Amino acid sequence: MIDRVLRPVVALLAVPALVACSAIGDIRRDPPSRSAAPTAAPGPAPPPSAGFDEVRAGRVAVAERYDDPFVEFSDAAHGWALFASCDGGPPDRNCPALLFSTLDGGRSWLTVRHPRPVADNQQLYTAPGLVTLLAEPHGWYTSTDGGASFVRTDGEPLAWRTAQGRFQVIEATGRVGEWDGGALRPLAAQPPVPGLNTVASSADLLVAAGVGDEGPYAAVSTDRGRSWQRTPVPAPAGTVAVLRAKVAPDRQVWLVGERPDRMDFPALWRWQGRWESVPAQSYPSRIVSVAPIGAGRVAVTGPYGAGAVIDGRYTPVAWPVGPEHYLTTLDDGTVFARGPADVVLGTGVGTDRRWVRVTVEGD
Repeated sequence: MIDRVLRPVVALLAVPALVACSAIGDIRRDPPSRSAAPTAAPGPAPPPSAGFDEVRAGRVAVAERYDDPFVEFSDAAHGWALFASCDGGPPDRNCPALLFSTLDGGRSWLTVRHPRPVADNQQLYTAPGLVTLLAEPHGWYTSTDGGASFVRTDGEPLAWRTAQGRFQVIEATGRVGEWDGGALRPLAAQPPVPGLNTVASSADLLVAAGVGDEGPYAAVSTDRGRSWQRTPVPAPAGTVAVLRAKVAPDRQVWLVGERPDRMDFPALWRWQGRWESVPAQSYPSRIVSVAPIGAGRVAVTGPYGAGAVIDGRYTPVAWPVGPEHYLTTLDDGTVFARGPADVVLGTGVGTDRRWVRVTVEGD
């Protein structure tokens, strides 16, 4: 599981992932920030650029006037493509929204009937086993059978909320709630965390994190939220504005401390029975995205392409993603990189991955 704000389809949004957020509008955020704590290098030289192991160029029946699609994957095999903008504007009766799905990682695409193809604002969200469409002002449309049928709701679909995990932050109150399939009910015991922002679970460990007047705070529960223990977070160098709890593909729990401008390299901590600061010597001064990827490593993209924090040091890595790509991690551990003209899937462990470029274009 991993990381998931609504962007109109001309500014479409993506979905998110591991941390249990509250409302559907909080699913995938804008790119994280960076920190100004460890030692910032003026600019590490980029590694030799790597090529793709495979390129999957999908062709679908779409007229020329359609703009580029919004493409989203829930794992390395299952993805969706939504064409919902024509000549820079919302779809109309002469140019309705078109929906496609793939079951083989973008090698082939199937036409799916869009339940409400004409709307002022179209958005697409996906999680394992479901796809959710927003067609404003008409409502939400959710399918759990690969698009064979859709169920309409006025508000956030229950299936989507279920996909966000058992424990989630209740947006209206800032408390931790437990999802029972129909409602998000506050836990009787609440974590002693000011400015609670996220809650994440890994095996038997439940982690709540936030930022108060005195800096970052975190608490853990080992009995599924019946009791909590505040866990000291070592003071970061520099200011942390937002603290995110994230779970890597290997179930390692991390804290990512975003900086006030969301642009400086973040502060990092890893749970090892207690929170331990993870230094990042020689890191780039600016980054675009950050994502724990397993094997004790955190990947970032920035002005010099991709890099990773390995053994306390930032190291450029030869990945075929650049400063235009925004990284997240899918539920199956795949690194998902979104660019302006493609998406990239990286399967494997840690920084050792096989890279596939996926594009979807009209025939």
